[in-house]
Amino acid sequence: MLDLTKYFCLGAALKDALEKFCNETCLIEADRDKEKARLTYRDFGAQSMSLARALQDAGFAPGTRASMVMTNQSKWLISAYAIFYSGGVLVPIDWMLTPDEQWELIAHSKAQVLVTEFSLWPRLSKANGRATASDVKLVLVTEAPANGDLAGAQRWEAQLERSCNDNAPPQFVPRQRTDIACIGYSSGTGGRPKGCMLTHENYLEQCSALTSIYPFWPGVHYLSILPTSHAIDFMVGFVGPFTCGATVVHLRTLRPEFFRDAFRRYKITYVSVVPLVLKNLRAVFQSRFDELPKGKRRIFNALVALNKALTKSHPRPTLSRKLLAQVHQSLGGELRTIIVGGAFSEPDTLQFFYDLGIPVANGYGQTEACTAITVNDLKPFRADTVGKPLPGIEVKIAEPDSDGIGEVRVRSKTVMAGYLDDPELTAETIVDGWLHTGDLGRFDSTGHLQLFGRRKNMIVTPQGLNIFPENVEGGFDDLPVEEFCVFAANYIWPQRTMVGEQLVLVLRMKKDQTWDDTLRQQIAARNNKLKNYQRIQGVVLTGDEFPRTTGRRLKRHLLKDRLAQLDRDHAILPL
Repeated sequence: MLDLTKYFCLGAALKDALEKFCNETCLIEADRDKEKARLTYRDFGAQSMSLARALQDAGFAPGTRASMVMTNQSKWLISAYAIFYSGGVLVPIDWMLTPDEQWELIAHSKAQVLVTEFSLWPRLSKANGRATASDVKLVLVTEAPANGDLAGAQRWEAQLERSCNDNAPPQFVPRQRTDIACIGYSSGTGGRPKGCMLTHENYLEQCSALTSIYPFWPGVHYLSILPTSHAIDFMVGFVGPFTCGATVVHLRTLRPEFFRDAFRRYKITYVSVVPLVLKNLRAVFQSRFDELPKGKRRIFNALVALNKALTKSHPRPTLSRKLLAQVHQSLGGELRTIIVGGAFSEPDTLQFFYDLGIPVANGYGQTEACTAITVNDLKPFRADTVGKPLPGIEVKIAEPDSDGIGEVRVRSKTVMAGYLDDPELTAETIVDGWLHTGDLGRFDSTGHLQLFGRRKNMIVTPQGLNIFPENVEGGFDDLPVEEFCVFAANYIWPQRTMVGEQLVLVLRMKKDQTWDDTLRQQIAARNNKLKNYQRIQGVVLTGDEFPRTTGRRLKRHLLKDRLAQLDRDHAILPL
């Protein structure tokens, strides 16, 4: 791989990678059982240069912010590199958010360019939120049919054709390590946007640290299924593979049969998933194991036990592939590691795969820390922890209690520059150089980090979505009660666990109003209109007026302390 300590910006590192690995395959794009694209690093560079020239001809200046709302595909990465090459700032937006949510983030970032795809553009172009993004001057749409309604946008492909007719190359614009490379928004934020300003140094340092433990090289095939806008896939599905000459495989469909086929067809080496996907994959394997005849099941269990004993201290992939050949062949026979992140993974699921000879690189991170903070280095594998701090990252436990549990705080060159246009929140989050994560943890005797819940009012779903209860309250605005608010139950009653997180609706009812089926049905009707991961799981009643400031702003911490005096099991009423 490249020595990233020698570079000042992502654009320069990627530029040298394209030259060094010019004959290697960098991207494969598959749709169902057909390949749509297969590009070498040289091919990728040629298309990126054409787009960079088109952007610069359109007035794209250094520091210009360009947003991306696209599914995983080759044009995502081509566009991103063209933006970096031109000295721009990338704003990756989750394509699965609603159009109004996407426009809100685009407006907040002050992006002047939007790159999206035709399948998403009709809803985006007609959304009410479009008017809020007044800074957007140029919209490029990929894969638009000849007679498609572009609604003021321009065809992405036409920009490449136009610039190809002019032999003048685009100008490479170098940036400094302290310059902003990306503005990242955590998936599912909503409400008050929190744009993490991530520098070129953040990414270069993060990539160096991760690849020192989980390396890429020419011939490695990484399967990209998480949205590339996600911090994990942006790092290990773009920056990491590209600076090492590896191949990224994009799937345009995630139907199970094509997902499984991709492992065999492309001999996948690494794949990143969220815990929910990992849990579902476990269920598929377990159902197959349960269907084995008793005799074969007995032999299989013995082989799993033998593999478990022989890999206790460290993975032995060659041995595991021989002992459990059918399991490994079903995943292509070359899978080295499943990378999981974005939310907490249950230890027994991690152990299940490790016992089969498929290590899971579980870790812990935040967008604010440019992806990963700790990761399990498999020396040995510890399913009950989130691993050790990456090289160059300091982690401490602040204000530990008698059990050694306190807030996890982080200091390193990977910590963001701050929140975009929010100095107050930045000052609360980064104090004396330390990132206050809001998560509770402790180190065990071997230096592995264990997590025990959160100090902040939020939950993280198994899909890796961050849910802030304050942003769910809008779904209950017209509820006929005196006062209400939403809390994370584990924030009120700490459970020292990262699983089973749930939201509760706290109610103060009107005078003479009672808790009955009518009110329950009114709440349920509003709850069902929310996205499934935003829904509350119970109701808490209180007869006292909510504590508020003179400006009538809710003092959540005081209400939380009051509710904490209640017994959780009796206080939460089911819907």
